[in-house]
Amino acid sequence: MFTGIISDLGEVLEVDTTGDTRLKIACRYPAPSIAIGASIACSGICLTIVEAHPLADGRTAISVQASAETRKRSTLGRWARGTKINLERALKAGDELGGHVVSGHVDGIATIVSIRAEGQSKRFSFRMPAELAPLIAPKGSISLDGTSFTVNEVDGKNFSVNIIPHTLNVTTWSLAQEGDAVNVEIDMLARYVARLQEFQQQ
Repeated sequence: MFTGIISDLGEVLEVDTTGDTRLKIACRYPAPSIAIGASIACSGICLTIVEAHPLADGRTAISVQASAETRKRSTLGRWARGTKINLERALKAGDELGGHVVSGHVDGIATIVSIRAEGQSKRFSFRMPAELAPLIAPKGSISLDGTSFTVNEVDGKNFSVNIIPHTLNVTTWSLAQEGDAVNVEIDMLARYVARLQEFQQQ
């Protein structure tokens, strides 16, 4: 489990698409602190660390694997050498829950429709896939590229969030442009409510 509070900005070093996709990612987590088999959220995608070793520049290289299903539902299939990604290590018992409960199971991909300044912050508007749009609620929680946000407004398949300067500075959101695709994870409570309604309608 994760919280949607980004703790490092990673860089894709290698992508191997032979069989399951294997990625090597540079991060600033100390190599001795990384356990093989541990989970890590990579721009919102929960992946398993299969290798870790220190790099000459002081960073750590971690290797993770992703299935065809993960590539299909997320932006991972578009990543290449040099791609920057948001990283968050798995939540430990006793850690502060600063965002909201995030599973790392991406539901789909949204598209950035517009970015505009709003004071020192920026307001990002997104377009959701039609099947996910009904699960977005004003003032509800949502994870976008692994970052926990509160939804400001909802208009049909579009919704918006505000991103404060600190978040912009420590995540990939400072690099985002209109038209970019982002990973979306719907709030867990909304998933279960929608599922319950499906059964009630049968």
